[in-house]
Amino acid sequence: MKEKIQLGLKENWRQFTLLVIINAFVGGMVGLERTIIPEIAEVDFGMAGKTAILSFIVVFGIVKAFTNYFTGALADKLGRKNLLTLGWLIGLPVPIILIFAPSWGWIIFANVLLGVNQGLTWSSTVVMKIDLVGERNRGLAMGLNESAGYLAVGGVAFLTGWIAAEYGLRPYPFYLGIGFAVIGLLSSWFLVKDTKHHVAVEKKTSGLTKLENVFWETTWKDNNLGSVTQAGLVNNLNDGMVWGLLPILLTTKGFNLEQVGTIVALYPAVWGIGQLLTGKLADIFIKKKMLFWGMAGQAVALLLMAVADSFLQFTLLAIALGVGTAVVYPTFLAAIADYAHPGQRAESIGVFRLWRDLGYAVGALLTGIIADFFGIHWAVAAIGGLTMISSMIIAVRMEGKSVPGQI
Repeated sequence: MKEKIQLGLKENWRQFTLLVIINAFVGGMVGLERTIIPEIAEVDFGMAGKTAILSFIVVFGIVKAFTNYFTGALADKLGRKNLLTLGWLIGLPVPIILIFAPSWGWIIFANVLLGVNQGLTWSSTVVMKIDLVGERNRGLAMGLNESAGYLAVGGVAFLTGWIAAEYGLRPYPFYLGIGFAVIGLLSSWFLVKDTKHHVAVEKKTSGLTKLENVFWETTWKDNNLGSVTQAGLVNNLNDGMVWGLLPILLTTKGFNLEQVGTIVALYPAVWGIGQLLTGKLADIFIKKKMLFWGMAGQAVALLLMAVADSFLQFTLLAIALGVGTAVVYPTFLAAIADYAHPGQRAESIGVFRLWRDLGYAVGALLTGIIADFFGIHWAVAAIGGLTMISSMIIAVRMEGKSVPGQI
């Protein structure tokens, strides 16, 4: 007997929960690098220039961004599950390369593979969850998805910092990654079911008009989709700066590796936990308001971080930055899903994630150059200013309600 396809979180909770768990392993793969790769660059390979050190984030961001796009474009043709499984196959060698890398070039190569892994796996879990839950709980779905991923980023960033402080930078912190990749691959291969039939059901009831050109309208032409996309790029631009420069900035303040790991981990941890609440709020409140206040909050935190000195100050600002990011992150994806036709949703999400994750590369490259020429503090302040400009674009350009009943 053919299984009846229904949309909804309650109706699909088993597959949804499985995808949340898998995305935690996806986030864990990024968390491996969050605290200690800049330290490895300086200690193991004698690199001093901030632009050179941040090259691994530039490569990661570019590769992940374009993989996001092709994942969205190919999702309907090749199947979400197949792309998810392929992503884990490509991610398997990453922790092993990071353990044995004899030169910085190998670290760069590992980040090429990690970028492909993240683009395929994270994009697939995002699209599949949106497929499963339907219109009513998209924000909650994205909150749970992104929360699992970024809690794992923060948790693993803390763990790797602690392990490195106790046992050295390599190899022990990266053993975690081998476990993540193996479990992620096996669970995706044997347990995940594709969601193409759920998309077919939603197409029959959707009242949205199809976009004439998904790429350009999602990129900028459509007032709503374009506003969300530019904010996504700026959000990851500042995250790329925090990823690459914050550990170095904290080291110059005299903090030890364990203290650095605590602050660096706190930001994605708050970001992750916060999305358990903010994701659902995105189903209740107008998404324009959520995006404006979240981006403005990030901007203020970054501007103050440029002049902070004490461990307490950095701790509070890391929390504030995490809150601001938690407000916008699930809202980005829920808003794209609201404004895109179900038949074009995967592709539109892919375009958004292309530009959003190019922000990693732009942020790392831009802040590296500013830091090398003017100093780290100026780099942090400059990115804070750009984030404030992004919030103003949302305020001026984006429309209000996207789903009836939001307040």
